[in-house]
Amino acid sequence: MPHDSADHINTYDIAIVGGGMVGATLACALADSGLKILMLDARAPEPFDDSQPHDLRVSAISPASQTVLENIGAWQGVVERRLCPYRRMRVWETQGKGDTLFDASDIDRAELGNIVENRILQLALWQRLEQFDNVTIHCPGVISKLQYGGEKTAANTTGDQGLSELLCEDGLRVRCQLLVGADGSQSRVRQQVGIGVHSWSYPQQALVAYVRTGYPQQDITWQRFVPSGPQAFLPLSGQYGSVVWYNTPEQIKRLSGLSDQQFSEEMCATFPAELGQIDALLGRASFPLRSQYSLEYVKQGVALVGDAAHTIHPLAGQGVNIGLLDAAELADQINNALDSGEDWSALPVLERYQQARQQHNLLMMASMDMFCRAFSNDIPPLRILRNLGLELAQKVTPARNQAMKFAMGLVDQPAAIDSGLLGTLKETILKH
Repeated sequence: MPHDSADHINTYDIAIVGGGMVGATLACALADSGLKILMLDARAPEPFDDSQPHDLRVSAISPASQTVLENIGAWQGVVERRLCPYRRMRVWETQGKGDTLFDASDIDRAELGNIVENRILQLALWQRLEQFDNVTIHCPGVISKLQYGGEKTAANTTGDQGLSELLCEDGLRVRCQLLVGADGSQSRVRQQVGIGVHSWSYPQQALVAYVRTGYPQQDITWQRFVPSGPQAFLPLSGQYGSVVWYNTPEQIKRLSGLSDQQFSEEMCATFPAELGQIDALLGRASFPLRSQYSLEYVKQGVALVGDAAHTIHPLAGQGVNIGLLDAAELADQINNALDSGEDWSALPVLERYQQARQQHNLLMMASMDMFCRAFSNDIPPLRILRNLGLELAQKVTPARNQAMKFAMGLVDQPAAIDSGLLGTLKETILKH
């Protein structure tokens, strides 16, 4: 895709900083609006061919997210490359009778979701963006200076109320009416426009391993809870899978230092028989566990989406999904404003996006935080309650099916959360 010249100020309606899965989804969702859009990213995704091994970074894409991707014309690019549908999900605990199996057939669905490599989804989105003349991808696009123009100040030298300016390391100068931060948890956009965050760490870390198992292609993802933390398996295409091992930082450091053979042997000895024999360990990486909540999603002339606005515990794999729904909601609000003749970049339009997504994300964040803390210990009363809850979930079919639909995005969030409950959710999260 051609880039604009770097020797003058290039004016765009919207500049999206970050071309990952969420930023690129937003660009695709806005592409039919006719607005002039720039998407900046520091690094292009590596090309794909089907002989490549799977990437370590994968996501469980829900049916709701899949619908978003289908509507913007990007899902076919995923299908043409590589994905793995999963039809069942099992959750159980080692101590007690708590054991629940979620099966897509129980709600007349073909699958619960699809495991997709992050790079493949990004490639499909970028490929789709190449079809639009009003969207420019500038890559590598690394910002060296950002001047927020949302509020008129003495330091604002753009000369135009409400316009922000970006200067890239390669000399590209950009002026935009709406600046979107899709640049991750350490968002420079968020920092530069003065939006604060509240964040906290968990007492565990996660180690992700890419393995080839003795089992053939699987259609189940599972998670077993042990006192030291969850153990999880995500199926990939063929005899491959992604294994997630939660444990203390000390144990994760020790496991990371083992040889491949030692690590495989310890994993097989520690994980349940459902994992099967590990024929090959093909990659591994570890990362700390943190949650982060942006105090606001929008200001005049700026909006945050995805990890720039929120990061949650990865236990249920909802991080990417809520980010994609952020992108879809922001695009809907802008497109609706355009259709009705409203100023699409005005703060009231952006605040409607914030209201719709903030309440949903706060609920999800609070739920995942509570779930993580309830299951990551060996306190007898909590263990009894956990087992009772999992056992009831298995026996009470309507409740189990409703939980499945909610996790898949097939039922709506509560129509509205009153200001009191929203405040309570914020208070609960801010107590960390």
